[in-house]
Amino acid sequence: MSAQGTPNAAGRTAGVSQGTGATPKGAWTVTFLLFLFMVVNFADKIVVGLAGVPIMTDLKLEPAQFGVLGSSFFILFSVSAIVVGFIVNKVPTRWVLLTLAVIWALAQFPMVGTVSFTTLLICRIVLGAGEGPAASVATHAIYKWFPDEKRTLPTAILLQGSAFGVILAVPALNWVIVNHSWHYAFGALGVVGLIWVCAWLALGKEGPLEDTQALAANEAKIPYLQLLTSRTFLGCVAATFGAYWALSLGLTWFTSFIVTGLGFSQSDAGWISILPWVFGATMVILTGWISQVMMARGYTTRISRGVLGSVPLIIGGLILAAMPYVPGVGLKIVMLVVGPGLCSAIYVVCPPMLGEFTPASQRGAILAIYGALYTLSGIIAPNVMGTVIQRAGSMLDGYMTGFTINAVVLVGSGVIGLLLLWPNTEKARLTRGAAPRETGLKGAVSPT
Repeated sequence: MSAQGTPNAAGRTAGVSQGTGATPKGAWTVTFLLFLFMVVNFADKIVVGLAGVPIMTDLKLEPAQFGVLGSSFFILFSVSAIVVGFIVNKVPTRWVLLTLAVIWALAQFPMVGTVSFTTLLICRIVLGAGEGPAASVATHAIYKWFPDEKRTLPTAILLQGSAFGVILAVPALNWVIVNHSWHYAFGALGVVGLIWVCAWLALGKEGPLEDTQALAANEAKIPYLQLLTSRTFLGCVAATFGAYWALSLGLTWFTSFIVTGLGFSQSDAGWISILPWVFGATMVILTGWISQVMMARGYTTRISRGVLGSVPLIIGGLILAAMPYVPGVGLKIVMLVVGPGLCSAIYVVCPPMLGEFTPASQRGAILAIYGALYTLSGIIAPNVMGTVIQRAGSMLDGYMTGFTINAVVLVGSGVIGLLLLWPNTEKARLTRGAAPRETGLKGAVSPT
């Protein structure tokens, strides 16, 4: 549904081609390939956290150093996301996605042999530069295949790739780590990346609903300053910043917490590390389905996207805040799974909200800048956790303090999102007084 909550208005939002709302042939094939793209993306992300204890042991790293390693992945993450975001306003997403996947694969192979901390650090920085634009470019690509009112579910499926990337990779990579070496786990990911490159070369296509260059010529523009300072954009950044704080801690520190904090073996920790992603995957699909049902029943996108995404952040933060005070290892794990897992809802609703009011010819850049800003928490969170652990009286106390900090961030970001996310009125406010080009409006279809 649209900004006004009427079923027929959804197709009129900025940035999309108008039309009958039909989904072109081949849309779901591309969606599946981009789902696999995100599977590889998150498998690449999780491997350092999964092999955290062996890496720290082999390279003789302190917790603070491992925190730096976790944060290093995000050093160029945001910069590359912004640069590539502007590139995809003019260059077909098919070739950009292919280039990114090649970078990921090549960045893994140096770790197959004996490496120093410096080499590992550099490879993670390069990998982060390649993965920074991934989600926003993939989302932009999918939105060229689906009209606005049908975008929440494909967005949810795309996001499922992150969960399945962990669910599928953790058992396989952990088996390699336990039975062979953490070095070979990196090599396996490089091979998988090259396989995806071959599949995309054979089957990947550009979506037919939007011709970005034609839209750029005919479509009414909104100044980037107005888009970037709109309350919904700021609300999306703030809300997702908190969710990504939790996600980056999960990628870097969850398995190490299970082993060194709670005393599980590396083999058992590998299976336990799947649980947050199973719950998160369920949350993503459920949120996407609920959102589209609500829109079909006439709810505004303020409710069916903004409120639906923000409230779980607050609830998840409160659960995580209570986690250090509950007795028993099992209950702690449950709360650590459920609290951050609820935050997955925000990833589903923010891209469509931004797409509601962003012209299609500017959408690639806006999605990329959004991603670049909220993922800054990936630089901060792992480093904060490592520093807190090293300074704490005991390792367990350090972990609990770190998770409490995460809880405060989640609640705060959820409250900000609840106050600022009003996508249903954003387009009218941004275009008030402007004289949109008639041709651009007729050529537009209706969202990340």
